[in-house]
Amino acid sequence: MGQNLILNAADHGYTVVAFNRTVSKVDHFLANEAKGKSIVGAHSIEELCAKLKKPRRVILLVKAGKAVDDFIDLLLPHMEPGDIIIDGGNSHFPDSNRRCRELSAKGFLFVGSGVSGGEEGARYGPSLMPGGNELAWPHIKNIFQDIAAKTDGEPCCDWVGDEGAGHFVKMVHNGIEYGDMQLICEAYDILKRGAGFTDKEIGDVFAKWNKGVLDSFLIEITRDILYFNDDDGTPLVEKILDTAGQKGTGKWTAINALDLGMPVTLIGEAVFARTLSAIKPERVRASKILTGPSPAFKGDKAELVDQLEQALYASKIISYAQGFMLIREAGKEYGWTLNNPAIALMWRGGCIIRSVFLGDITRAYRENPKLENLLFDDFFHSAIDKAQASWRQTVANAALWGIPTPAFSTALSFYDGYRSERLPANLLQAQRDYFGAHTFHVLPEFVSDKYPKDTDIHVNWTGRGGNVSASTYLA
Repeated sequence: MGQNLILNAADHGYTVVAFNRTVSKVDHFLANEAKGKSIVGAHSIEELCAKLKKPRRVILLVKAGKAVDDFIDLLLPHMEPGDIIIDGGNSHFPDSNRRCRELSAKGFLFVGSGVSGGEEGARYGPSLMPGGNELAWPHIKNIFQDIAAKTDGEPCCDWVGDEGAGHFVKMVHNGIEYGDMQLICEAYDILKRGAGFTDKEIGDVFAKWNKGVLDSFLIEITRDILYFNDDDGTPLVEKILDTAGQKGTGKWTAINALDLGMPVTLIGEAVFARTLSAIKPERVRASKILTGPSPAFKGDKAELVDQLEQALYASKIISYAQGFMLIREAGKEYGWTLNNPAIALMWRGGCIIRSVFLGDITRAYRENPKLENLLFDDFFHSAIDKAQASWRQTVANAALWGIPTPAFSTALSFYDGYRSERLPANLLQAQRDYFGAHTFHVLPEFVSDKYPKDTDIHVNWTGRGGNVSASTYLA
């Protein structure tokens, strides 16, 4: 990532100083990939800082956590107030909040920037999501927007917001990435186990989908993976152990959603699906003990594929709607002014979740920057209406066949919950009050002297309890 970003910047006319703690790597880089380019090397942090123009702009690409703090501590003695430190790793946004405040107090400008697109994106145009001390933005804007991916001539980079806002948006991006990948895996499972498609046939399905509403980087690479055969002529994907790894950004997103009280259910289920996959030995034992239905599909395969495409599209809409709900709530909670159209644009190109679909999100938020929910936009509302019957049929088929679809299912459950004027939480509140005197509020039409408006009410349900509430009502 670091080398490719350096090469990218050099290609755009910038002179870059390269440093690595293993100085032999610097020399190798200068003698090979960087040869003949506007790239100079440094063999110490002191030399690195001495060679940079003021205000110095140092981009760190190191492992998240303590390593970032340690490197900042090494830099500061060789820097001056007004210099800029940019963390381009996958740092947790609370750490970026802290670093921004601490460095600001010392006179330094901190930027925490999400960087997405992998090694290829870093080389030829990533999605960049910078946030932090806004005084730094004029000094890095041209560099960042020059090296970023371009979509319809617009750079996939803009200022996100204060403190850790850039890393927060990258965290949500990664959470949505978890959701997209899980949805694709569930579609693959339905086609393979449910309908008996070969890997080549599933690859053909994804190739077709990549020409329509699902056109995206992840659909494209899934097609390529399913077409890839090992030396013996069999699909390599069939030889890969079915235990998924994770680096924690999806988990951070799910935890933050719980902290902020936002129902970001699809990302949560995607994280849990990975953890379920990780207990492989236990699943193997369970497979010998627990019973369930076996898929027996005998219908029209073309119809199944069309239904699954619509189900995937509708579920994807829900995932992004939930992601932007979380971003909206974070803006309120942390006092950030977040630009939703700019965020959607940043994700349109260069990053892992880039897709044609994000152009529709950009358009929706540009037309109505205060849009409460993507599902309220006419385009997405109509898309869900069109997909709904296929979506429900897909989830029903999977349940009848015994194929787990936690992401598809939770997306549909969220949709049905979100469109419900009334939910059974009235009974839940009664239960809480019955066993714990946790109180409840009454509906407006039942307000009276006995049940006042907006008042925490406790009822002695059994005649044996007391009349004192344990705590106030919390929805």
